[in-house]
Amino acid sequence: MTDKTSAALKADQMFINFGPQHPSTHGVLRIALTVEGEVVVKAAPDVGYLHRGMEKLFEARTYSQALILTDRLDYISAMHNNLAYCLAVERLAGVQVPLRAEYLRVLTAELNRIASHLVFFGTFAVDMGAFTPFLYAFREREMILDLFEMLCGGRLLYSYVRVGGVSADLPAGWTEKCREFIAFFKPRLKDYDTLLSTNPIFKSRTDGVGLISAAQALSWGLSGPNLRASGPDYDVRKAEPYCVYDKLNFKVPVARTGSCWDRYYCRMLEMGQSAEIALQCLDALAAPELAPEIMTKGVPKMLKPAAGQAYAHVEASRGDLGFYAVSDGSLSPYRMHVRGPSFLNVAILQEILTGCKIADVVAILGSLDIVLGEVDR
Repeated sequence: MTDKTSAALKADQMFINFGPQHPSTHGVLRIALTVEGEVVVKAAPDVGYLHRGMEKLFEARTYSQALILTDRLDYISAMHNNLAYCLAVERLAGVQVPLRAEYLRVLTAELNRIASHLVFFGTFAVDMGAFTPFLYAFREREMILDLFEMLCGGRLLYSYVRVGGVSADLPAGWTEKCREFIAFFKPRLKDYDTLLSTNPIFKSRTDGVGLISAAQALSWGLSGPNLRASGPDYDVRKAEPYCVYDKLNFKVPVARTGSCWDRYYCRMLEMGQSAEIALQCLDALAAPELAPEIMTKGVPKMLKPAAGQAYAHVEASRGDLGFYAVSDGSLSPYRMHVRGPSFLNVAILQEILTGCKIADVVAILGSLDIVLGEVDR
């Protein structure tokens, strides 16, 4: 190929900034696209616009004070952040948690998973040109937020899970209201399928689009529904059970082709499983033989773990969320690192966007369900 021919070919290419202000980026993410006509020939995700130095901030706060920072990572699914952090600190300090608190942690985590997946369902539908599912999704999500507000006073940032247990037991009338919500919510899943899942336009935009093979998913370190949609059956709740997940009966949805539709539908099925887990937790919490303690006695507010290190991870809404804590024996963590699933999930864009159409970029990015607070930390 001559230099003139090569220059002529490059002249047909165009550089497009997709974001960071574009509504379909679901946050301040910029994707640098090189396109030929409608086809993407190169994609470079550019993160860092939201970076707040969160891991460094942990070092300037006590272990109790640092809890509020975790809410602000994946702010759509803050309960899981609280839980993963507390598990790491408890492992570091050798703290045992009462059984009732363990059930309360799982109950709130699964309700938060439903609330998070509802945000995905609604916003992904908007990305694909359907607005009505957004209204359905946020109607149900508001019911969960009402429950959280009754429980801990917060609707987005909770700090409910504490080192050694939880901040409060279920208030009067909460259990009944939660059961009412689940009874209302479970039939809605069929409505969602009718409304969107089987919609021919939606399926044409997502089925067979943005394929990720099992090998690719594992190679790039994907986790959560993005990994399981490609075939690997890995869920932290099953692989390394924490809290009381080993006492509960639930299934982990797995797909095969790794398309946008598979990633979408794995989350839809997960919402049904989370509702079943929540019901099992409510039954266990109502058992008269369950001890009433919700907080381990003797955990000081100014916690001072011995020098050492610990790692704990959970199956958060967007995948494998881990906290690695290092103690030097002082009141504050010496080092803290967060393994955010969204950060790893977004990295694969540079590979899977190549060769797709510009319109498919929106579908592929939306199907990964990232939160930039967890990407940039």
